[in-house]
Order: sequence, then C-alpha cells, then structure tokens
Amino acid sequence: MKRILAILTMLAALSACQQSATLFVGTYSDGFYAIDFDLDKGDVLPGKPVKAPMPNPSFLAIDGNKVYAVSEMPDSTAAVYAWRYGGNGFALLGNQPTGLPAGGEDPCYVSTDGRLLAVANYSGGSLAVYKLKEDGSMAPLDSLVFSGTGGPDLSRQDKAHVHCALFTPDNQLLFTEFSADAISSVDVTPLGVSNYRKRAQLPADFGPRHLLLSGNRLYCIGELSGDIAVYAYPQMTLLQVVKADEVDARGAADLHLSPDGKFLYASLRLQNDGIALFHVNPDGTLDKVGYQHTGAHPRNFTVLDRWVLVACRDTDQVEIYARDKKSGSLQDTGRRIQLPKPVFVGIY
Repeated sequence: MKRILAILTMLAALSACQQSATLFVGTYSDGFYAIDFDLDKGDVLPGKPVKAPMPNPSFLAIDGNKVYAVSEMPDSTAAVYAWRYGGNGFALLGNQPTGLPAGGEDPCYVSTDGRLLAVANYSGGSLAVYKLKEDGSMAPLDSLVFSGTGGPDLSRQDKAHVHCALFTPDNQLLFTEFSADAISSVDVTPLGVSNYRKRAQLPADFGPRHLLLSGNRLYCIGELSGDIAVYAYPQMTLLQVVKADEVDARGAADLHLSPDGKFLYASLRLQNDGIALFHVNPDGTLDKVGYQHTGAHPRNFTVLDRWVLVACRDTDQVEIYARDKKSGSLQDTGRRIQLPKPVFVGIY
C-alpha cells in the first residue's frame, strides 16, 4: 500500500509540473524576464518575474536551462549573452561581440544546435557564428558571413540586412538575406561553417524575414511583401506564395506552427495589427482561414496547445489568447502581462 501511495504521489507531482511552464520575454528595455505560466488556466502564476539585466534583449534562444540573448545595439556594443536559468534567478555565463570590429550592429535573431550558436545581425548585414563551450558559454567569434543587396526598396533594402538564422537536420545553417531577397546557407561542419551559397531567389521586394522548417517544408515570411513562401526542402522548390498582409503595411514579422502542425500563424504590424491564420494542407501548402486583431506592433509570439501569447511592443503587454484546437481560431482572454516593450516570448 505504501508503494502504491508513493507512486500516486509521484504521478500527481508530475502532473502538477506539466501544468506550468516558464515564459521568457525579451524586450527593448534593460533586461529580459522569466515568468511562471499556468498552462491549464492560461495565466501567470503568483510571484514577480525574474529579470536578467542587459541592454535591448530583443530575441532569445532557449536551450534547456540556458538562454542566449542578443543585445540589439546599433554600434560596437552589440553582443550576444549566455545565461543559465535556475528558477530563482539567472547566472551570466559570458558574452561576445557580434562583429569584429564591425558588421555586428543590431543583432536581431539567435539560434543554436547545441554545438554552435548563430546570430543574425540586421544593420551589420552579417551572420555571426560561435562555437559553444562545455558550460554553454560562447567561444570568441568563429565566422562572420556578410550578406548582399539588390532589392528594389531603396529605403529599406539600401544596405545589407540579415534577419534569421536557422539550423536544419541536414547540417545546414539557413539565413535570410533581407536586402538581396534571398534565402542562403552555409554548411555546418565539425570545424564550424563553410561553403556559402544562395539557395533560393525570392520575388523582388519580398524582404525575407523569418524562416520555419517543418519536415520537408520550409516557410519564409516576407516583411515587405507580406507574403509567405512555401518551399519543398531540401530541394528548395517553390510550391506556393500566399498573401498574409492584406493591407500592404510592409511590416510582416514572425510565423509559427501549432503543436499539431495543422495551423500556421503569422504576425503583422504597422497597420491592421494582428495574427493571420492559415490551415496547413497535407502537402504543406496554406489556405488562409482567419485573422485576429491584437495590440499595437505584434512582433514575436508563441503558439501553445491551448494558448497563443503575443508580444505587443507598443502597448507594453504580452497578450494571451485562447486557441481552438479544431478550428485554429483565437479568442482574446483579456489577460495581459505588463512588461516594458516586449518583443519576444518563448517557453521552456
């Protein structure tokens, strides 16, 4: 009987653990935050957010209890930081500049495969790559790959910009060349990265921003065009270009799939701010099925099984939406997480 009670107690404890998660919220402010979130109720748990102090941590990569955060600064102070999260606080593992002596300005995206760390430098127009040490900290800058230009928008594409860096299962590191309207890659090898090549030329004025890989389908959202391009991967055969931004606001931002892969969501800013909803067909192509208005400037967001959390920079809030798993539609719960200029929200 004692053994049965012990097993039941353990199962209850595991069930309780699975009902909560940690949200990490990046900001255009003086730090990013860890917040306990109730997955059942769709709301924050009691207690103050835990803060990791650093300038403009606008994008994070979460790898277990390690969090990598870019410091989106427009000059030589731009850097990437490595932190270890312990539940009650953050421990700084170290930081590295994102360009030497230049080329690292305004880092806006960071990702990792557990061995390497990649940073997209928007104003620097480059892809920075670091080897990771055993403790999770970064070794000094290993590679800096510069992007090109060529887009027709002389105000937005007048200089090189890189906006995303995505590791793939076939040992590629894909990145978006915003001003060249292209998706490019380098090979990931035991020695680092090499063999830069352009993988896909997008339509002119597309402004590729973020990438999403799901099986053998690659999705790319165009910040300028407001379109989503669907590719067969790794062949990079274009299957579809579908409109997300119906008002041509030229501010498309992020895209995420639902956990079951049935729906894709895209955030749109500058006008008619909100989240566009697409049904994912068996072949990976998209059908637009809905739109949810949000607060001002929805930049990054995260999609959970039952909830969607949207970082709305200009209202200083992370908005919480209930998600219908059958239709994919969103309903505003009215619940908000008040933080200064949130621009990223991820979960651990």
